[in-house]
Amino acid sequence: MKTEPDTAPVSPSHGENGNLWKTCALLLPFFWPVERKDLKARVVVAVVSLVLAKLANLTVPLVLGWAVDTLSNLEDQMDLLFGIPIAALTAYGLSRFSYIVFNEIRDAVFSRVSQHAVRQVAIKVFNHLHALSIRFHLERKTGALNRFIDRGTTGIQFLLSFVAFNILPTLFEVLLVCGILWYLYGISYALVTAVTIGIYVWLTFGITAWRIRIRRKMNDAENEASTRQVDSLLNFETVRYFNNESHELTRVDEALKTYEQAAVKSRESLSLLNVSQAAVVISGITIMLIMAALNIRNGTMTVGGFVVVNTYLMQLSIPLNFLGTVYREIRQALVDMENMFTLLEEVPEIKDLPGARPLGSPRGDIRFTDVHFGYDAQRVILHGISFQVKAGEKVAIVGPTGAGKSTISRLLLRFYEPNSGRISVDDLNLQEITQASLRDAIGVVPQDTVLFNDTIYYNIAYGDPSADEQHIYDAARTARIHDFISQLPSGYQTRVGERGLKLSGGEKQRVAIARAVLKNPTVFFFDEATSSLDSATETDIQTNLDEISSGRSTLIIAHRLSTVVSADRILVLDDGRIIEHGAHQQLLAQGGLYAGLWQEQEKERERRQPV
Repeated sequence: MKTEPDTAPVSPSHGENGNLWKTCALLLPFFWPVERKDLKARVVVAVVSLVLAKLANLTVPLVLGWAVDTLSNLEDQMDLLFGIPIAALTAYGLSRFSYIVFNEIRDAVFSRVSQHAVRQVAIKVFNHLHALSIRFHLERKTGALNRFIDRGTTGIQFLLSFVAFNILPTLFEVLLVCGILWYLYGISYALVTAVTIGIYVWLTFGITAWRIRIRRKMNDAENEASTRQVDSLLNFETVRYFNNESHELTRVDEALKTYEQAAVKSRESLSLLNVSQAAVVISGITIMLIMAALNIRNGTMTVGGFVVVNTYLMQLSIPLNFLGTVYREIRQALVDMENMFTLLEEVPEIKDLPGARPLGSPRGDIRFTDVHFGYDAQRVILHGISFQVKAGEKVAIVGPTGAGKSTISRLLLRFYEPNSGRISVDDLNLQEITQASLRDAIGVVPQDTVLFNDTIYYNIAYGDPSADEQHIYDAARTARIHDFISQLPSGYQTRVGERGLKLSGGEKQRVAIARAVLKNPTVFFFDEATSSLDSATETDIQTNLDEISSGRSTLIIAHRLSTVVSADRILVLDDGRIIEHGAHQQLLAQGGLYAGLWQEQEKERERRQPV
C-alpha cells in the first residue's frame, strides 16, 4: 500500500506547532468576501456539490449490495432483462458517475474562489511589504521574502485542496459509514470500522512524525554535501595549490555517508509505514468479512450485505492511503503560511500620523533644525545638523566618506525618523505631511542607478506612469539620451537587463535623470549622481544636471568637489557635524577641510591626465 513519495518537503522544527485556528481565522475573510456575492454563491455551490458527492459515494456500496442480492435471486433470463437487476446496476453506475461529476463541479466552481483568495493574500502581503520601513528591508533578504509569499500562497492552495475538500469530508464520511453500518448490521460493524480507522490514523501520524525527523537529517546532509562540493569546485585553484584533492574527497564523502545512512532509514521507515497501514486495513477488513460470513450462515445477512461491508472499508482506505504525505504537507503548509502571515504582523516604522495632510503646491523650502540621528544607539551619525535650502536655491553637502551625507537624504525622504530635532518643508514638519505627497515633491537621481529589467521606455516612464509618449521623449531629450536611444535597433523598447546591466554607467545615469525630469518635482536631490563616472561623462552629465535643476530647490550630495562649484552654498560635513559653509571661493579662502579636500582632488586629477 504505497503511501507517499519520498521527496515530500519537511517542515522546519520551529513550525511543528503551527496555529491552525489562527491561520483559519486569518484566511476566512478571503474565502467569504463580504463585498463579492458572486464568490459567496460559488462557495455555497461548492459545499453543496461536496455534500452531494459524498452522499453519492456513500450510496455506491449500498446499491452494489442491492445489485448483488438481486442477481443472486434470478430465476430466469426474463428477470434479468425486465426486472430489478437492470435498475440496480444502472443505479450503481449513476452513483459512481454522480460522485465524479459532483467532485468536478465542486473543483471547477471553487477554483475562482481559491485563486481570488490566493491573489488577494499575495497582494495584501506585497502591499504591506512596501509599507514597511527601509530598515526592515535592509535587514531581510529579498529572496527569503519572495519565498515566504510563494510558499505561503502554495500552502493556502494545499490546505484548500487536501484539508477542506479531502481530509475533513473524509472524516465526516467515516462517521456516516459507521452510522450506516450500525443501522443496517449492528454496532459491532461500526466499532470495527471506527477502531480500524482510528488505529490507522494514529499509526500513520506516529510513524510520519518519526520519518520527518529522519528526513530532516537527510536534507541537512544533502545540503552539507552540496555546499562542500560547490565550495571545493569554486576554490579549485586553491585546492590544487595545496595538493588537497584527497582532503576534499574525504570531506564530501563524510557528508554523503551521512546522507546515505539517513536515506536508507527514510526508505526503511516508508516500507514500515506502508506495511503497518496495510496490516491495519486488511485486519479490519478480514475481521468484518468473518463477521459477515457468520451472519450469512445464520441468515441475518445477505451476500449483498457482505459486499457492502467490504466495499465501505476499502472505500475509506483509499483517501487515507496518502495520509502520511498529507499530514506532513499540512504541517509544512501551516509553517509556510505562518511565515507569510508573520510578515503582516510587522509594524511599519514610519507611518502617517492622524491628521497628516498633503503637501499641496510646495515652494521647496527645506530646513533641518538641530537634527540628531543614529541607526542604532551605538552608532550616532548626525550631531545637531542645522541648515536651510531656500526655494529655488542650490545647496551642496560635501565631506569625507562616512561623514553622514547620504543619511541626510534618507531623513529628508522620511525613510527614517530623526532621534531629535526638526525637519520641515515649507515650514511644515515632515510628520505633519503625508509620505506620498512628500516624495511626490522630490525627484531623486541616486548614486547607484538601479533600473528595472524592462524596456528603456518603461524605466523612463516610471517617473510618471501616466505620462504620454511625447512627454517621455521630451524627458529623454532633456537628459540628452534621446538620440542614443533612437539609434538602438529596438529604440525605446530595448530591454536594459537585470539592474540595467546592458547599459553603461553614463547611460543609466541619463535614464535616471530622464525619469526624475518626467516626474517634474519641486525639489531635486542628487545623491552623488556622478561619482562612479569617468571625468568626460561626469562633466557632460553635470552640465545636464545644472540645466534641469535651474530655478528649483536642489540639494546635492557629492564626493567629487568639481560637481558642486556652481552651488549657491556648500556645507562641509565631518563626523556628523557641519564644520564649514559658504560658496566655493569662500571655502577655498578659509583654508579649512574643504580647501584641503579640493587640493587633494586636484592633485589626483592632474596625476590621471595624460602627459
